[in-house]
Amino acid sequence: MNLRPAQQADLEALSAVHRRAFTPGWGPEEIADLASGPGAFGLIVESEAPLGMILCRALAGEAEVLTLAVDPQARRRGVARALVTAAAGAARAAGAQAMFLEVAVDNDGAIALYETQGFVRAGRRPSYYDRGGGVYVDAVVMRLDLNSGAL
Repeated sequence: MNLRPAQQADLEALSAVHRRAFTPGWGPEEIADLASGPGAFGLIVESEAPLGMILCRALAGEAEVLTLAVDPQARRRGVARALVTAAAGAARAAGAQAMFLEVAVDNDGAIALYETQGFVRAGRRPSYYDRGGGVYVDAVVMRLDLNSGAL
């Protein structure tokens, strides 16, 4: 398993992982748009093929996880944990003191992962995720103090 910074040439691979992990997944254009913003950075985990990706932004002392996606075939193998740990380190190196993310309130596996990584629940965003067909799911806002030594 190789974890490395994502590059422009990885857009299709990042998109492919995201589309396998989420419905609907993001296309290369959506990822490129977010990755080109101020303070944005991405990481990719690959073996023989891309297994996971994280896209973040670190700006003005705070970092945000924009998306984290792991191929369903690669889940429960430490890919997400490695990506979160590496992203927190990169955000800390960029001067961020805290990292935030939103996760669907019904995504128990992701919430458990983030909590074991030191994130705490900091709020809730009603009807944040559109599941289609008029169904919306709240998001839990989570925060990690990057100076706590948790990661």
